[in-house]
Amino acid sequence: MIKVLKKIISALFIITIILLLNGAAGLNNNMAIGKTLKAEISLVDNIPSGLFGTWRVAAVLAKTDSPETFRQKSADLWNLSRNGNVMNLSNPFTGASADLSVELVEGNVVKFTKEGGSDDKKLTDSVELRLNGNKFTGVNRLTLKTVSNGRVVSVQSAEYVLVGEKISGMSILEK
Repeated sequence: MIKVLKKIISALFIITIILLLNGAAGLNNNMAIGKTLKAEISLVDNIPSGLFGTWRVAAVLAKTDSPETFRQKSADLWNLSRNGNVMNLSNPFTGASADLSVELVEGNVVKFTKEGGSDDKKLTDSVELRLNGNKFTGVNRLTLKTVSNGRVVSVQSAEYVLVGEKISGMSILEK
C-alpha cells in the first residue's frame, strides 16, 4: 500500500512540474486543469482582398415594419478597409466610420455587423455580401431599438437589397 501511495505521489509531483514548466512540455499558457483552451482566428484574414476599396452602393427597401422610418432607396459610397485584424467601413460623404464585426467568410460570401446609436436609439446593421469580380450583391438587415429607462420600448426593422460596384481599390484577382 505504501509503495502504491509513493508511486501516486511521484506521478502527481511529475505532473505538477510539467504543468509549471508548461513551455518546455509543449503546452500553452491557456492550458491548465479545469480551464478550456481558447483559440482566436481572425475571419478578416479570409476576406477576399477584392472586397477592400471604395464602392458605389445602391440599396432598395425590400421589407419593413416601419415604412415611415426607413427610406425606400439610397445611394452611398462605402470605403471598406482593414487594419490588422479589424475591418472598417467608412463613408466619405458623411464622415461616418465604424469597425465591423466579421461573422462569416465562406469563399466570396462575407457577413458582417456594425452597431451604433445614441443613449435612446440602438441601430444594428447586419450585411451579407456576395462578391462577384468588381461587383457585389447582398442584403442589409437593420434593427432599430428605442430604449427608455434601460428598457426597450420599440423595435423597428428593415431589409434592403444591395448592389455594389467598385470604383477604386484592389482588384478581385489580387490576394
